[in-house]
Amino acid sequence: MTSGAPPTVRDAVTVFFQRNIANPVMRHLPFQTLLETTGRRSGRPRQTPVGGRRIGNHFWFVSEFGEKSQYVRNIAADPRVRIRLNGRWHRGTAIPLPDDDPHARMQELPRFNNVGVRTFGTNLLTIRVDLDD
Repeated sequence: MTSGAPPTVRDAVTVFFQRNIANPVMRHLPFQTLLETTGRRSGRPRQTPVGGRRIGNHFWFVSEFGEKSQYVRNIAADPRVRIRLNGRWHRGTAIPLPDDDPHARMQELPRFNNVGVRTFGTNLLTIRVDLDD
């Protein structure tokens, strides 16, 4: 974790559940949206299930742990990413938008994902991926 308040028990439980149960299952669902970053230390591809929406040539989503999220830290090191949308991979550049209002942004995104982000999120951060195609 990065600077700021130490992780709460809720954060630790959420991270454990996502890392060890939910994400491994969701990665194998063929139409789950995935964000693929490059590990900042390992250099290996890292895939994380995300919820969001494509609007034009952009994919928008909100990170529930903001700059503390491992994938956000990977984006800071290398913003080139891939997004799997409806079973098809797209290349793009991820841009964290700390000045964007994540609560307002979530009004434009799928409600199902927003429930989890609102329930467990402690440091919301809007991310926009500028798609190459």
